[in-house]
Amino acid sequence: MSALLEVKDLSVSFRQDGKLTQAVRNVSFAVERGETVALVGESGSGKSVSALSTVSLLGDSAQVTGSVTYDGQQMIGADEKMLRKVRGNDISFIFQEPMTSLNPLHTIEKQLAESLALHQGIAGATARARILELLEKVGIQDAQSRLGAYPHQLSGGQRQRVMIAMALANKPDVLIADEPTTALDVTIQAQILDLLKELKDSEGMGLLFITHDLGIVRRIADRVCVMQQGEIVEQGPTKDIFENPQHPYTIKLLSAEPTGEPAPVPEGAEEIVKTDHLKIWFPITEGLLRRTVGHVKAVNDATLSVRAGETLGIVGESGSGKTTLALGIMRLIASDGGITFMDQDVRKWSTRELRRLRKDMQIVFQDPFGSLSPRMTCFQIIAEGLTIHKVDPDRNQRELVHEVMLEVGLDPATMDRYPHEFSGGQRQRIAIARAMVLRPRLLVLDEPTSALDMTVQVQIVDLLRSLQVKYGLAYLFISHDLNVVRAMSHKVLVMKRGDVVEYGPVADLYERPQSSYTRTLLQAAT
Repeated sequence: MSALLEVKDLSVSFRQDGKLTQAVRNVSFAVERGETVALVGESGSGKSVSALSTVSLLGDSAQVTGSVTYDGQQMIGADEKMLRKVRGNDISFIFQEPMTSLNPLHTIEKQLAESLALHQGIAGATARARILELLEKVGIQDAQSRLGAYPHQLSGGQRQRVMIAMALANKPDVLIADEPTTALDVTIQAQILDLLKELKDSEGMGLLFITHDLGIVRRIADRVCVMQQGEIVEQGPTKDIFENPQHPYTIKLLSAEPTGEPAPVPEGAEEIVKTDHLKIWFPITEGLLRRTVGHVKAVNDATLSVRAGETLGIVGESGSGKTTLALGIMRLIASDGGITFMDQDVRKWSTRELRRLRKDMQIVFQDPFGSLSPRMTCFQIIAEGLTIHKVDPDRNQRELVHEVMLEVGLDPATMDRYPHEFSGGQRQRIAIARAMVLRPRLLVLDEPTSALDMTVQVQIVDLLRSLQVKYGLAYLFISHDLNVVRAMSHKVLVMKRGDVVEYGPVADLYERPQSSYTRTLLQAAT
């Protein structure tokens, strides 16, 4: 009896500029009913390409050979009618970057309803009830009020949860999850993993789980396939792979975890940024005259300070106000309370006056694909700030870009490529390079390692720590990965629904947490 999903000798090449580049070579694996198989490996190893090949979702430039069968049906070379029936219905996907998968012009309810109508013929009140059930299952709080929201009105984690709800809507036989918990905080991540396991067991669903997080693999997978440079170098039961890895690359992956701590803050280091009872509330308006009937209290009474060479880690669940706090500090959104940047009260500054400070306060966003222009090359993206702020006008910009690309682990020979030609992890490194090339005094890092595989996470943490020492950078480090936060931070601020529930030195918070919420976060991360 054949497996539910069976891949044999799959090879994929892409034609570019008249040349063929092989992305996947002779890959073979199977997913049985009720089984979870994990594909692990570094960015660009061929994990996502292998998954997309299962239902012919690769572009016209792809040349695919080998065999992919779903429930005994051959997928490679199948006609469009059959593929449309299978896609999203029998085999469903959760993609890595929700902002590129959700339609920015449609509400959450409309997008979920479209899937239910297309595949199940469900509409009206029945569809709405099913949508609410799905949103509640994946941890969307107050789901009723979120039905009319657009993707840009949700946090990164909330968008990912909507994507998971869409994938589960039609009760697929095979769920292919491509980094499905990347944007989620630890508590919701645990809930989602438990949910996927529960659905797999109750529905007899096969789960192909693509991730760089080996902690998740150990928790959820029955079998593991380790990929390197387009090939599966080792596969077997999860317990065997973790306890007795055979391939040097598998051993390297298992030993990759951010450790250590940042260098001490220099004595007498100047204060770069300080807030005094910062508050960010968004008005809720109703009626023709748009009267204010309430407020979304995104940030309440946040008082903090960060010195040169110091990192403040900001943690909390999705929607707790972490990113909103950082954007308020950078004067990118309106706020009340005091903000002092390099001894200057910037709360009173106009937009024009703030422009001369922008070089000194930079941000790396959570979703690299959404923040990089698809029409600009890597060089143009990184060099744009150099032109705007007139940095080192006498130096050749390609030399400056070459240097910073090496610093963040990118090949300078790729500087004339476009964002879509890079893997997710490589795109995040471009975003980091764009900020670092200006040598800012304050750098906001919003989930900077969430899209990176474990080995690159270690490299980026080491890189950020060394740059901090070299240039005396102050970091606001936003993350749901508490291991990375511990390795990066001197102080930690814990947020819950807009409130600061705990703030103090990293050692005190991790070893002697005072808040029950902080203890819950730490327990979920273990």
